[in-house]
Amino acid sequence: MPELPEVETVRRVLMTDLNGLTILEIESNYEAMVDEDFKGFKDKLIGKSFKDIHRRGKFLIFELEDIFLISHLRMEGKFFYQRKEEPLNKHIHMVFHLSNGYDLRYQDTRKFGRMVTKTKEQLNTTEPLNHLGPDANGNVTVEYLLSKLKNRQIPIKEALLNQEIISGLGNIYVDEVLFTSGINPMKKSSDISIVDAKNILQNAKMILDKAIVYKGTTIRSYTSSLGVKGGYQDFLNVHTKTICPVCGKNITKIRVGGRGTYYCENCQK
Repeated sequence: MPELPEVETVRRVLMTDLNGLTILEIESNYEAMVDEDFKGFKDKLIGKSFKDIHRRGKFLIFELEDIFLISHLRMEGKFFYQRKEEPLNKHIHMVFHLSNGYDLRYQDTRKFGRMVTKTKEQLNTTEPLNHLGPDANGNVTVEYLLSKLKNRQIPIKEALLNQEIISGLGNIYVDEVLFTSGINPMKKSSDISIVDAKNILQNAKMILDKAIVYKGTTIRSYTSSLGVKGGYQDFLNVHTKTICPVCGKNITKIRVGGRGTYYCENCQK
């Protein structure tokens, strides 16, 4: 599943490709991917030009002349920038025909991804962005994080996956952050100390920023669709690993909040 570094990589590549281009037509074989009336969706976007692309957490936010297109890739969503004459595969469910003879194509084998348009006034005051927490590699304070955790009895891993607390962390990077912080993923959120919270935030920023430099982590369902291959998988310490790189003992795999979770029982308390 694409997490913050992967989505940021997509944002940067697409901005180079799309800047200044105009949407001429939109076609879809799965209109349910759009969380509004599809005709209205098309009417708002056709004839508009791309001005910028932003990101909040795992959401891509395409800024056009007077409207914003929000896209969430979910599990396996990918964008392709291709010439119109290139054949469509069966998993391409949304095609934006562009003014330079290219298409912006959205592929999603599981059809979990979602798109919606918002005005500037609606962008941060309505779903899906209005409840989104601050980016995990942004200016999140220890006080803020502790205030969100102090009354929660759920495991810290589950809390960090909650995008309303902090956004952008998914399964891979939460495992890495907790390992680097020496925190057991099953530790109760309410038991997280000031030192724990400080370590979580420092390590989240460090790990996410490095993962962005290496263009994300390419394992399983996240692969490049824009000519970019992630390299951060070479730096993973615990996720998908079997031996702890610090103490040499076996990595334990359990499920926390329904997600496969890797940690070292010796190093993470």
